[in-house]
Amino acid sequence: MNSENFSISEKIVSPSYIRQGSQARRSHEQLIRLLLEQGKCPEEGWSESTIELFLNELAVMDSNNFLGNCGVGEREGRVASSLVARRHYRLIHGIGRSGDIAAIQPKATGSSLLNKLTNSVVLDILKLSGVRSVASCFVVPMATGMSLTLCFLTLRHKRPKGRYIIWPRIDQKSCFKAMITAGFEPVVVENILEGDELRTDMEAVERKVQELGAENILCVHSTTSCFAPRVPDRLEELATMSAKYDIPHVVNNAYGVQSSKCMHLIQQGARVGRIDAFVQSLDKNFMVPVGGAIIAGFNESFIQEISRMYPGRASASPSLDVLITLLTLGASGYRKLLAEQKEMYTYLAQELKRLAAAHGERLLHTPHNPISLAMSLDGLQTQSSKSVTQLGSMLFTRQVSGARVVALGNKQMVSGHMFCGFMSHSEAYPHPYLNAASAVGITRDDVTLCIKRLDKCLKSLRKESSTRSGSPLPLTGQEDHAGE
Repeated sequence: MNSENFSISEKIVSPSYIRQGSQARRSHEQLIRLLLEQGKCPEEGWSESTIELFLNELAVMDSNNFLGNCGVGEREGRVASSLVARRHYRLIHGIGRSGDIAAIQPKATGSSLLNKLTNSVVLDILKLSGVRSVASCFVVPMATGMSLTLCFLTLRHKRPKGRYIIWPRIDQKSCFKAMITAGFEPVVVENILEGDELRTDMEAVERKVQELGAENILCVHSTTSCFAPRVPDRLEELATMSAKYDIPHVVNNAYGVQSSKCMHLIQQGARVGRIDAFVQSLDKNFMVPVGGAIIAGFNESFIQEISRMYPGRASASPSLDVLITLLTLGASGYRKLLAEQKEMYTYLAQELKRLAAAHGERLLHTPHNPISLAMSLDGLQTQSSKSVTQLGSMLFTRQVSGARVVALGNKQMVSGHMFCGFMSHSEAYPHPYLNAASAVGITRDDVTLCIKRLDKCLKSLRKESSTRSGSPLPLTGQEDHAGE
């Protein structure tokens, strides 16, 4: 209610009570005022009542919620189900206009304000997470792969001769298909093995640039977050090389916002060389439903150019989800999640190392990967390659989700390209292994249960192999204690 309605209410209920209610309302409005003034994530999270008040205030500014509105167009925010309307807080018009996803909609002032505020709050979080000099970003209602495609299509207009995309290999289908879908030819550069880690082969990358000609290359497409033993690309060196040859550089930072190391690499790459855009997933970094990403960069005009490439209006759901989440957490809450992710990474590494030793395996040494870990499965491979893949099935049926088991010698065709050693990021990685990740939101219970179930599966496979062969595999003396 406004001040006039509060004054009228004093004639109905005791003025002292009304004044108290008015003060309570003002405390909510003060938080909203600060958000509108600063455009930053609040330090402390908001209550649900404040968030719902804010969203309802935005919704009544959209034409579909005007009292007495008469809509005679083909898109008037009509919704058949009240359940659907409530799910979206009656913010039905989406974001953007047909020519620009960031444009203001005359019929949807509240939704437009939501869009602008979300992009501003997300920009603040990217800075808080380590990329201090990021200039602009926007939330797009597509997952990481399609968002990368949008970046590549935007670069097409700037580099009409660009045909190739230089891509240090990472065995993840969507980022590869993003280049194919955009109509470009990926140039796969194999990684080099350093200890247990797979790292960017900078000499091979530069040879490809010289061989193909810089003017024929659309961009370099690098990666930060990835499955061990693959580690983040050498971003500073790639950025320096991109600047040297005047080649755009797009970074797949899918779940890197949660890692200070990944964000530092992007910040440093932009400082010493060239990074045109970096793309990150909403669900992986902010624990919201799948379907949104953030496209960010250091040149505001280029990021705006990408937003104008998006055809038509867009769903507001990803923007709404991430704004609600960040207002709930506040900056302090998100920093806490980032700190917990680091703690859980250390705990997961300790537990995997202990379990690996108990089964005659080892935790692969991949210190440059701040999220994903890998444990060798050489013993299972000795039994049979079938035992390695069987472990993955056993874990899944025991409700251990997200663990990846990689056997030797996998081959897979992806969009016309044959990958040898698929899923291992290398044509000939020397070990089969199991992946586990310490991603934002993981708990100590998740780790403990995973280790316990993994231990049981390994023991079961060992017992099964012993039964088949008639002679038990040698024990290390620690099996009975693993996973307790």
